[in-house]
Amino acid sequence: MPPRLRLRPLSHVFDAQLALKPYTCRSCGYATAVASHSQSSSAPLSRYAPSQPPSHRDPKYRKSQLIRSYVSLLQTTPLIILFQHNSLKATEWTGIRRELSSALSILDQQLLAEGADPSSLIGQYIKLQVINPSMFEPALRITEYYKPGDASLSPVESPNGIRSEKDDPALTHALSTSAYRAIQEHKNEHPLTPLLTGSIAILTFPTVSPQHIKTAFSILSPKAPHFPAPPRRLRPSLYDPPVQDGLKKLMLLGARIDGQVFDMEGTRWVGSIDGGIDGLRAQLVAMLQGFSASVTNTLESASRSLWFTMESRRTQMEEEANPTAKSSEETK
Repeated sequence: MPPRLRLRPLSHVFDAQLALKPYTCRSCGYATAVASHSQSSSAPLSRYAPSQPPSHRDPKYRKSQLIRSYVSLLQTTPLIILFQHNSLKATEWTGIRRELSSALSILDQQLLAEGADPSSLIGQYIKLQVINPSMFEPALRITEYYKPGDASLSPVESPNGIRSEKDDPALTHALSTSAYRAIQEHKNEHPLTPLLTGSIAILTFPTVSPQHIKTAFSILSPKAPHFPAPPRRLRPSLYDPPVQDGLKKLMLLGARIDGQVFDMEGTRWVGSIDGGIDGLRAQLVAMLQGFSASVTNTLESASRSLWFTMESRRTQMEEEANPTAKSSEETK
């Protein structure tokens, strides 16, 4: 058998090179390398690659990767609608997703025919997915309460005074120690925390579009008069038993819209805005015009009442200054 070679790790070789310093002999003039104990106080080399920074949660586990994906989803998605589902079967999920995708595709075709901007056609990017509530809740707290660079998040030092690489404040990713310590102070404080119990599914939108919300509600949570379900003659596949059985197990809980939490009624109100974003702009313009008209009337009423007061006082002073004219008028 060939002899076994014992190779030292590369990090030990680097440490050995750092621990050696050149020494020049005065008698012979040759330079030699001797071990220096003074180098032991220098900062140790990092054992982590830049693409794999130290983490409080071990990134090898699936739960850690779920938190990372949920944080990214919450940071990039302005509209998330929450549903509670009760043991839906695979065939039921398939039918519901098929009907939802078909309805959104038809809406995009109608908007395109009306001359809408192609960037507003987001039907293909709206997704219905099942989440893990126990991992989604800390991701919510990281998104809402963790602010990198906060001075209050001071690094933690070990008893011997040497700080661990995991506690480096420069590490600001979702699985870092600073993020973990930041959310520990806000347990059960998020308004959506009471809703994240049981089986949860979310409907994600890349932009806030009331028209697409209305179409999605007409499939997932139909309710007259604002969200009527399509009639059977137009969408017979919607009334298949697997689809209807699955829809009965879905219940609307609420939504997170641009960082704000809406309850069930508030979410339906956003979806019931006529005309979508353009309709919302029209309502805002009408509200501002009405407000300006009311302000104008208020200012005019104040100046008008002042004018009437001054006019009546002027007439009274003229009568008091010239009583003969008043008596002659009364005689006539």
